[in-house]
Amino acid sequence: MLITVSRSGGFTGVDTTRKIDTSGRQDAAEWEGLARRAVRPVADGFHYRITIDGQAVDIDEAGLTADQRALVRAVLDERA
Repeated sequence: MLITVSRSGGFTGVDTTRKIDTSGRQDAAEWEGLARRAVRPVADGFHYRITIDGQAVDIDEAGLTADQRALVRAVLDERA
């Protein structure tokens, strides 16, 4: 299993990407179990991508902050 994690933003604005290839590792089962639990979809949950001036953030419904939830509701309720 190939696991890739990317991080961007922060104070310094440094983007970081790291990969772990679990094949052949003695601790492969631990890594793979953690990965499966971490990306387990929320049953009947929504996933959001909020893009503001070209910058995007991907969020599962359970991870929305109060401000993100308010923004999502306001935008989705707005009639064009």
